[in-house]
Amino acid sequence: MRTLDEQAHLDFALLLRRRWADMLYPALRGQYEASLGGAPEPAEAKEARPVVHALPAYPWFAWLERNGQKMLWRAVQDSVAARSTEAGVEHGPATLVLDPALEMPAWYTDWDIHIQPGGVWRSDASADTYELGAKLVMLGVNDDYTFHRAFTQTAIPRRSYRAILDLGCGFGKSTWPLKKAYPLAEVIGLDLAAPCLRKARERASAQGLAIEFRQGDCQATGLPGGHFDLVTSTMLIHEMPRPALMATLKESARLLAPGGLLRFLDFTKTGDAFRDLAMIEHGERNNEPFLPGSIAADLPAMCVEAGLVGARWVAFDERGAGRLDELRWPRRAEWHFPWAVLEAEKPA
Repeated sequence: MRTLDEQAHLDFALLLRRRWADMLYPALRGQYEASLGGAPEPAEAKEARPVVHALPAYPWFAWLERNGQKMLWRAVQDSVAARSTEAGVEHGPATLVLDPALEMPAWYTDWDIHIQPGGVWRSDASADTYELGAKLVMLGVNDDYTFHRAFTQTAIPRRSYRAILDLGCGFGKSTWPLKKAYPLAEVIGLDLAAPCLRKARERASAQGLAIEFRQGDCQATGLPGGHFDLVTSTMLIHEMPRPALMATLKESARLLAPGGLLRFLDFTKTGDAFRDLAMIEHGERNNEPFLPGSIAADLPAMCVEAGLVGARWVAFDERGAGRLDELRWPRRAEWHFPWAVLEAEKPA
């Protein structure tokens, strides 16, 4: 149970983030549209950048995005530090395989991704911080992981899966729904961060889920080729530099059985210059240095280069509808991520 002060700090940080999304972002967009004076909107984010940067609301928008994120993590860290880490489930059906010899890539360790101090991989406390923060950064709408359930329910074709691999599983929030939806399948969650994997095993065992969590690099997993009918990830590929992303796609293709599916939930370009600029600069302000490159990359073409077929993006509405049938999002005034599903298949 949090103290009144701890809860107040968390509530304030969350409220500030919401007002940034539902008041400041629409205000900035309104100024942008007014500044065009009826002229055609720029076609590309780089063309919109000088226009947006000159707007009166822009300094407030940019400052509050980064510093509101810092404030949120401080509140979360204070809440986690105020109590000892809860006792985990010592026994249960989930298993854990750690690799003490694993050399984590510099692009992963050199940045405090999402501005989380120390990242998610340094200690068990960092995993606790990430678990709580992962709910709050979704503006409180993913407290019961509805978002990840919607991905499993709407973006994963209903069929019999013998083996499923979830890349970048973190503390397991993306892996649990897969095992619940396909209880007879072998389900493996892979991640670099040992503290997150320990948390994932505890949470899965508490739910009675027989998931294997493994520490490993998604560029070279060491898992057998052709073994998996489905390879997934959520919110992973935008955190990788281009060479690591290409290596991950090639590794996914190697791991998939003929006819196996790749389904990655992430972000893509929308074609709205203002919207795309906000997303690119979100990466710059949120310590996600590879996000702009991921947005600019032609991921379907990279899937083809990796040996996959039928590669395409489709839009995803995180409010409950989940996967949509085309790359077009419902019109919304507030800030929201351009969620999309990268779909591809291993040739049969």
